[in-house]
Amino acid sequence: MMILVAIGLPLVAVIPILLADDFPNLREGISLATGLIVLTLIVQIYGAVSAGEMPTVDVIEMLPGLSITFAIDPLGMLFAGIASFLWIVTTIYAIGYMRGHHEENQTRFYACFAIAIGSAIGVAFAGNMLTLFVFYEILTISTFPLVTHHGTEKAKKAGRTYLGILLGTSIGLQLFAILWTWVATGTLDFREGGILEGNIQGPMVGILLALYVYGIGKAALMPFHRWLPAAMVAPTPVSALLHAVAVVKAGVFTVVKVVVYIFGVDFLADQSSSDWLLYMAGFTVVVASVIAMRQDNLKRRLAYSTISQLSYVIIAAAILSPISIVGAAMHIAAHAFGKITLFFAAGSILVASHKTNVSQLDGIGRRMPWTMVAFAIGALSMIGLPPTAGFISKWYILQGALDRDLMFAVAVIIGSTLLNAAYFLPIVYAAFFRAEASLSHSTHPATGSHDDAGHHHAVDHGEAPVAIVIALCITAGMTIALFFFPDVPLGLAQDLMGGWK
Repeated sequence: MMILVAIGLPLVAVIPILLADDFPNLREGISLATGLIVLTLIVQIYGAVSAGEMPTVDVIEMLPGLSITFAIDPLGMLFAGIASFLWIVTTIYAIGYMRGHHEENQTRFYACFAIAIGSAIGVAFAGNMLTLFVFYEILTISTFPLVTHHGTEKAKKAGRTYLGILLGTSIGLQLFAILWTWVATGTLDFREGGILEGNIQGPMVGILLALYVYGIGKAALMPFHRWLPAAMVAPTPVSALLHAVAVVKAGVFTVVKVVVYIFGVDFLADQSSSDWLLYMAGFTVVVASVIAMRQDNLKRRLAYSTISQLSYVIIAAAILSPISIVGAAMHIAAHAFGKITLFFAAGSILVASHKTNVSQLDGIGRRMPWTMVAFAIGALSMIGLPPTAGFISKWYILQGALDRDLMFAVAVIIGSTLLNAAYFLPIVYAAFFRAEASLSHSTHPATGSHDDAGHHHAVDHGEAPVAIVIALCITAGMTIALFFFPDVPLGLAQDLMGGWK
């Protein structure tokens, strides 16, 4: 029952959220209360999972042996915990951002956000590929109105790209892979060791793997990555949802599930036709990092950073060793908290100063110290330096590559770490150690200045609204806390591989 309530409650909460349209405090209170209840349920379910149980519930049988089923494994527990916790934090952030930036359609935002979280938890708790696919598609459709939130022609174009790529890949490739798996095995259940061994062999393994990986467009493996930077036209809380809370996490989560529970790590390791995945993921990591270095718009730089970081998870899965799979699961958690901190900081800068470009951030750390210290923590985690969670996940991935003597993976991890430092550290340096740019001679200091959209803002700004600062401090704090206290995510990651230590 707790499983069904955890998935269904966010979906049911949409109704009172919509009814509270004229009462913003009530509307946002409903969102927060629902998030707290869901998180409480997830924590209770975790207690059962940590005790060695695998709670399961069959909802409806579609065909003989094929049903909508929920079964909680360690990886799903980790994803659900991240999504439910960050829903609360993002709602706190959104209260400050949506009001501080005077956004329209706020009720629609909170309603769609609730549907997205409910569907993300459905993905996390899916007991087979059919169930996962259903909630994967609900997640895509529910986030489309968020991407097109502003209603401008640019937003609508971004929405078409978003929907076109994600639905096109899932229906055209992933669904075909699911049908092929059903025909070959007679089941779509997630099982330890996979279900394909003995049912498919040779080059067909690599082809089916490609259909799955590229059909999971939310993982943003090149060339199906364009939806992600296009979606940056959305408000920052939506960017946080896309990059940290639900959408891309559903993508890499599904890739890991497919590798571990559909193909099986040992089976794939014996198939040379699957080797291409490591090289394609490595290519994506490096190319996306190089593109990120060239982006002056802060959110676009973060978007290409996300594309790169997601492929760390795919590399870890493609290394096909127990320690690298643990690293993949850990990086899902590390990236969630580190990247949401960076997007929270970008939104904080926008609300307080109306600045959107990296070249505008000289000296901003003196006016917005909380925001930029949090940004620095998130950046260190993306680079993979202690004391942040990103160091732990990258360490495990690197160890896996060394254990299997995959020097290409080692070179990609080390090289991309240097590239990450090259496009993140100059932002931190400029924010704290460069003098703030003087006002344009055409702007009178008493009247302030205007941003690119023509909005007037005062020159003498400080921090963003307190709700924004609280949220980004929480996520930055969690990024550090997971370095010193990684037991919960690390334990779940190890349980994913049968308790491997």
